[in-house]
Amino acid sequence: MAGLDAHAPPLAGVFAAVLTPLTAERAVDHRTLAAHCRWLLANGCDGLSVLGTTGEANSFSVEERTDLLDRLIDSGIPADRLLPGTGCCAVPDTVALTRHAVARGVAGVLMLPPFYYKSVSDDGLFAAYADVIEGVGDARLRIALYHFPQMSAVPLGAALIERLLARYPGTVVGIKDSSGDLAHMTRTTHAFPDLAVFSGSDTEFLPLLREGGAGCITAVCNVGCHLAAEVYAHWRTGRAENANERLANLREAVATYPLTAALKAILARHTGHAGWRFIRPPLMPLDDAQATELFALLDAAGFAPPPP
Repeated sequence: MAGLDAHAPPLAGVFAAVLTPLTAERAVDHRTLAAHCRWLLANGCDGLSVLGTTGEANSFSVEERTDLLDRLIDSGIPADRLLPGTGCCAVPDTVALTRHAVARGVAGVLMLPPFYYKSVSDDGLFAAYADVIEGVGDARLRIALYHFPQMSAVPLGAALIERLLARYPGTVVGIKDSSGDLAHMTRTTHAFPDLAVFSGSDTEFLPLLREGGAGCITAVCNVGCHLAAEVYAHWRTGRAENANERLANLREAVATYPLTAALKAILARHTGHAGWRFIRPPLMPLDDAQATELFALLDAAGFAPPPP
């Protein structure tokens, strides 16, 4: 399959791992999602990674995920700022979601490996990714691999990445590393200088930039996007330390609680829209005591998101 147009812009910068707001019936609240995405873009995000871990992607059907992307783009969110998650356990589902996303003109897709079967070989993972790429069959396809071994229990090692880059140059263009292991991220960045390596954690964002990383794709950007944008704007000049410290402290406070539920609670408080608290089982919202404790931590740190 031919590679992408050489003039396609590289993936880089600050991406929010976007939350998915829900209605009381736990359907996607499309209007609130579009408003949140506009707010994120207005407050420092270079791109939006919808339907990832933070966005509860694996709690939605293929049809729901397709509809979400359609309605988000149709609401005016630029498709070329979107990096939707498309990785599923079943390769045909991944092909369907990826083909649809590419047809809508997204910047790229974030792709988990098939994650139900554990201890699979690199040959099996390579075959799965190859089946997706060949099944989509579109030279516009750009994939950021998604390495999140704590959640998927299916790590993506250097040997696999090397094989994919050799076979699909211009198609496999990035990786989100949510391992929290800065040494691993740094090795990947140094071993594959043409691969855009994104930190999945705010704590490793600045150190990874200094090692040649491309940016971040993080959950905390849902409320701290302005801080991440400041880090990215000033990391080369040495003027990012204050924003980086505030961002790291914010991550530490929020991560005391289940991340998606905590961020939804913060946005419910910040926007005055109680519906932000809704979440799909098996995840559960913070209870009132947890929310009160979290807000006390944020208030003590003097943190508040930009105005809604």
